[in-house]
Amino acid sequence: MTDTSTNPAPAVEFLRIDHVGVAVADLDAALTFYAETFGMRCVHEETNEEQGVREAMLAVGDGSGPRLQLLAPARPDSAIARFLDRSGPGLQQLAYTVADVEATAVALRARGLRLLYETARRGTAGSRINFVHPKDAGGVLVELVEPA
Repeated sequence: MTDTSTNPAPAVEFLRIDHVGVAVADLDAALTFYAETFGMRCVHEETNEEQGVREAMLAVGDGSGPRLQLLAPARPDSAIARFLDRSGPGLQQLAYTVADVEATAVALRARGLRLLYETARRGTAGSRINFVHPKDAGGVLVELVEPA
């Protein structure tokens, strides 16, 4: 058995803020609003059947920094549909880029945090993702993103 008092938990390294997720009821209407109102441009759009979500990544400014992700339900039983039913539209998650989502999950679990998935799942554009339970992160749904 390992003595955790002499073996600290593995390091956690968030590389940068990847994106901020915003739940919306209508993706097309939200895309129009963000383009016309804030001058943001859509740089990626897809439907993730596994997650039951239509999503779009918007570039902010020159596009070199973090993205804004718009998330709309693709089906009524999706997590985004439940979020909208419970909380209405608005901020849904804060995502960080990590080099290795599985290693980061191990390190966070060693610190007592719960992750939503046992192993990483497919995220936007083929990335690998997992989430820290919001009750373990100050009420914030934290997404871990390992880019494809």
